Amino acid sequence: MGGQRAQVLDQRENQTAARRPGAEGPPPELVFKRRLRPAQVARELLAARELVRALAERDLRARYKQAVLGFAWAVLTPLALCTIFTLVFQRAVKIDTGDVPYPLFAYVGLIVWQFFSNTMNQGALSLANNLSLLNKVYCPREVFPLATMLVASVDMLIGIGVLGVLFLAFWTAPAATFFWVFPLLLIQLAFTYGVALVLSVAVVYLRDVRHLLPIITQMGVFATPVAYPLSQIPQKLQEIYVAFNPLGAVIEGYRRALLYGQAPDLTLTGIASASALVVLLGGYLVFKKLETGIADVA
Repeated sequence: MGGQRAQVLDQRENQTAARRPGAEGPPPELVFKRRLRPAQVARELLAARELVRALAERDLRARYKQAVLGFAWAVLTPLALCTIFTLVFQRAVKIDTGDVPYPLFAYVGLIVWQFFSNTMNQGALSLANNLSLLNKVYCPREVFPLATMLVASVDMLIGIGVLGVLFLAFWTAPAATFFWVFPLLLIQLAFTYGVALVLSVAVVYLRDVRHLLPIITQMGVFATPVAYPLSQIPQKLQEIYVAFNPLGAVIEGYRRALLYGQAPDLTLTGIASASALVVLLGGYLVFKKLETGIADVA
């Protein structure tokens, strides 16, 4: 009996010591360790593809429900901005676009920016707006930002159709180097999804972030070479610039490939690729690290 009592006292002393400042912490077998296995993550996302499609379809219906113009709003917004940019930047600032009509020049940048801003704004709220669903249904929670990017992709496809109409209106055609669009698109998707992942958990933990989104959107459209070429930024700063904002190299690459018949700048594109990959992987790790506490915070 005395031996059992001494054993219990020893266990209590060990637990008390573990709670003291400077203690190493709980025993290793009690520490929660979460390992991310890429193959398992890929399988879960593939298994949840129908959920992604359903979420995207729901968001599309909700966005244009009872709207008289419907999907036309996906076209009117970039066209309105393109008109404003044409009136301000082409006439007042005299942006030199060579032989390329300025509306075409600006619209290529606007398609990329609209995709990014739509995914960023809607993706940031994707978890906060679906808390009741994600607390009841088991699924990879990264599908919610992914669904918003799918919705933005639909808008981008509509915008590409309008770009084709602009090519016809100006009696021109995409350059033969258009195939460079596909690797540039991967950079665009990786960077955009990484940003959406970080912002989606940031909004859950820090609700003030949602109030910053309109400011980021308004400042970003002018901080990104949408209405002007990347050459407006001093050459010695361009590499640093695209490292922080890969969209600058993506937009410039699209213009060179579609409008000027040139290959993208490989140095800037390489830097943008590395930066986008860091944002994607870093954003995903941050997302998986913080997602376990979403239910408690909400």
